[in-house]
Amino acid sequence: MTVHVYQFACLQDNFGVLVHDSGTGATAAIDVPEAAPVLKALAEKGWALTDILVTHRHADHVQGIPEVKQHFPKARVVAPKGEADRIPLVDITVGEGDLVRIGGLTARVIETPGHTIGHIVYWFEDDNLLFAGDTLFSLGCGRVMEAPMAVMWNSLEKLADLPEETQVYCGHEYTLANGKFALTVDPGNDMLKEHLAFAAAQRAAGKFTLPSTIGLELAINPFLRAENEDVQAALGMSGRDPADVFAEIRERKNKF
Repeated sequence: MTVHVYQFACLQDNFGVLVHDSGTGATAAIDVPEAAPVLKALAEKGWALTDILVTHRHADHVQGIPEVKQHFPKARVVAPKGEADRIPLVDITVGEGDLVRIGGLTARVIETPGHTIGHIVYWFEDDNLLFAGDTLFSLGCGRVMEAPMAVMWNSLEKLADLPEETQVYCGHEYTLANGKFALTVDPGNDMLKEHLAFAAAQRAAGKFTLPSTIGLELAINPFLRAENEDVQAALGMSGRDPADVFAEIRERKNKF
């Protein structure tokens, strides 16, 4: 294995992430929420930035790009083709199925519209890594802002179909807040309760709750469990279309 992932805090609750290929020295930042922590992380690791992989256009994911590019002017900015005109200093645009190479590592682009219409995620299949941006969180999902609910459900189904051992890195540390809501729609889920206790202990110790895995999220994340009979029963929606159940869960979370 030549891949190394370094996760660190940015802004109030964003994550910065570096992905490094020790075989070639290539290093990618997944989004740049804030320049200073990214530059500090690169210095601490002794890595030179070669790429910036952007998931979507929101300021808390791209606002640090110009400053970071001043320090690493050759770093390539890779961005979703549907939002490139609203992201600074884009070098190449990508869409569904495109491959992005970071040294000897390869990421496949998956389009996941919903939070924003052009949102994409990066799946490093050979390394069992998913960088999900604001589409999927541990115990949650992004607020649906620019597409119908059914579109976001379809995006989440794409991620749910990835191998269960896939490690999931997300754009924000939202696990505790998401877990409190998750208990209201999946109250009988003992695995959810156990994980929420783990997450609380992690945060109390000043540690992160991520990465998660696809397998774990399938077992405890209500936004991936709209087909589950217990979740449907708790919502009074037994036998309903999972897309409608998902929409109800998301609407309840919006008001929680």
